[in-house]
Amino acid sequence: MQPRRFVAAILTGALVAACSSNAPDSAPPAIVPGMVHIHGLGINPSDETLYVATHYGLYTVEPHRAPQRVGDLAQDFMGFTIAGPDEFLASGHPDPADRQQPPHLGLIKSSDAGQSWESLSLHGSADFHALEYRHSRVYGHDSQSGAVMVSLDEQSWQRRAEIPASDLAVSPADADEILATTRHGLLRSTDGAMTFGAVSGAPTLALVSWPERGPLLGADLEGNLYTSPDNGRTWQLQHALDVKPQALLAASDGQVYIATDTAIYTSTDDGASVNVLTAVE
Repeated sequence: MQPRRFVAAILTGALVAACSSNAPDSAPPAIVPGMVHIHGLGINPSDETLYVATHYGLYTVEPHRAPQRVGDLAQDFMGFTIAGPDEFLASGHPDPADRQQPPHLGLIKSSDAGQSWESLSLHGSADFHALEYRHSRVYGHDSQSGAVMVSLDEQSWQRRAEIPASDLAVSPADADEILATTRHGLLRSTDGAMTFGAVSGAPTLALVSWPERGPLLGADLEGNLYTSPDNGRTWQLQHALDVKPQALLAASDGQVYIATDTAIYTSTDDGASVNVLTAVE
């Protein structure tokens, strides 16, 4: 069976409901809002462009340019990760104008830098609000079941521990070491998400990002940035944004991106200081 491709459509009608809405026949908005309600960030290795996954589609952000929508699709990207050059993985809800899709897209993939998407697995059942690609594996936290799930082939999935996670980060050195943020504190797994235990002394982080090189980066709900040089065992306070973060990406060599509801910030010193990259409108 050929994978289903998601085709962009012109939007008409009233404003769509919040991201938590699962109704497949919600009235689409008359005008698609801009780059608002950000869910994920990623750097495309093919050209080092920053991609921003939002409630109303995918955008690119480059210095000295206004954010650019990628294609015409306005689907809700709840989970987003970049697997390779021009190769993106995502999850979420369909374009409100596409009444043929179920409310949960499962795992979808783009091989052309977000211009088009195809369904890979769990179509209609899973809604990954946290998604990571590392060690040739996909790690996701499914909002429907509450389980961390792992796939080795992007088709079949292993259901593992059920935890109330809001974000996941996978060690670049160990495919079985995973951090998860929850409202009760930071959790760690050393057995591939089969079990998790509390990380003693860690701040209560909302977001966490684990770069290939350099310290772990975390952010709490107040916008305080933290780094950890020892894989999350100890944490040091860095810059205080004083605004709730929506997405976090620690790229490499100290380069960091933090999205809020008003701006995307960048840092070149692991979050010790920040500058505005672009306003969010």
